[in-house]
Amino acid sequence: MPSEFDLIARFFTRPAPNAVLGVGDDAALLAVSPGMELAVSTDMLVSGQHFFPDVDPYLLGHKALAVNLSDLAAMGATPRWATLSLALPAAEADWLEVFSRGLFDMAARFEVSLVGGDTTRGSLNLNVTILGEVAAGQALRRAGARVGDDIWVSGNLGGAALGLRFLLGETDLADADEIESCLTRLHAPEPRVALGRALLGVAHAAIDISDGLLADLGHILECSDVGAEIEFVRLPAHPAVVRRLSHALMQHCLLAGGDDYELCFTAAPERAHVVLAAGAAAGVHVTRIGHITAEPGLRMLSADGSVMRLEDTGFDHFK
Repeated sequence: MPSEFDLIARFFTRPAPNAVLGVGDDAALLAVSPGMELAVSTDMLVSGQHFFPDVDPYLLGHKALAVNLSDLAAMGATPRWATLSLALPAAEADWLEVFSRGLFDMAARFEVSLVGGDTTRGSLNLNVTILGEVAAGQALRRAGARVGDDIWVSGNLGGAALGLRFLLGETDLADADEIESCLTRLHAPEPRVALGRALLGVAHAAIDISDGLLADLGHILECSDVGAEIEFVRLPAHPAVVRRLSHALMQHCLLAGGDDYELCFTAAPERAHVVLAAGAAAGVHVTRIGHITAEPGLRMLSADGSVMRLEDTGFDHFK
């Protein structure tokens, strides 16, 4: 039976070119670039809560890092370093080989060095802490939206939530392409790091959409002490969501399903051309979905301009 240190050495020790000292000592040593601030985020993925126990370990390694990268994207930060803590029911070498490959493939894409962590025995639980850099005073924050700002989202919404409903047997999907597309959105989200960096100095406020548009945009509104009006017909829906769903399920997937890991952000209307250029430069479509208001609260408008009644407001771990 391999020891904890055998597991770390075999599966998680790699060169860390971004660090002064990486895995193998009591602590990593990191040097932040002059004029930069450190952005730090952490996310926990728990088996049975955030993923199915039989999920492909390669995709799980991808997602474990991707959800953290998405947090840095929302701040406009450049990812640099990460730590990983693992609770494992057993030291299964085959599983760890595939999981670590998914993790390190994602790390290589974004030039992130794994610089530390921990392992222990227990129910499968993954915890990644990611660290990045952003120019001092320039980070995108939730508190910053201004009355009159346009509200934008990247990519499309609802595919991950629909994929989850499919896996739970709560809805059908039409064909193999729809299934693959929705499950890819669920298991292998694409963090919008390049877009976040392109929005520095352009967006006034930003957040990543992990718990659903309503919940996450609500955080911007609360932190900025403003309200919003959103036009439902403007929401960029995943194609399978448009084709397959009842109106109620469409609302759930687009507004409250979560796991999209797209960016929601606000910017002055006169900067719309700059926002579109930032999206084009980052290779991701961006859509204006509404605007910030002085009146508190979030109002979702139907096609005729009436206010829609919303019951499902997003994911909450303790509900």
